[in-house]
Amino acid sequence: MSRLEVVSPIPGVFYRKPDPDSPDFVKPGQKVGADDTVGLVEVMKSFYPVPAGAAGTVVEFAADAEAVVDAGQPLVVLEVDA
Repeated sequence: MSRLEVVSPIPGVFYRKPDPDSPDFVKPGQKVGADDTVGLVEVMKSFYPVPAGAAGTVVEFAADAEAVVDAGQPLVVLEVDA
């Protein structure tokens, strides 16, 4: 299996959950599909979903919750299904 870094498409603030009272979109060990949302990046009060981009298993988060991230910065590491 290979690993894939899911990166931020834009600079902003990375959120692991849709709102403060909800659970994280994903957690380590969880299986995801290519279209599953792994987090949100917020810029100027607009929220952009970040899709996994490939089917696989979440290995770890590469960015802290509510961290300021740059475009292209890794957010989540996946182990991609063969």
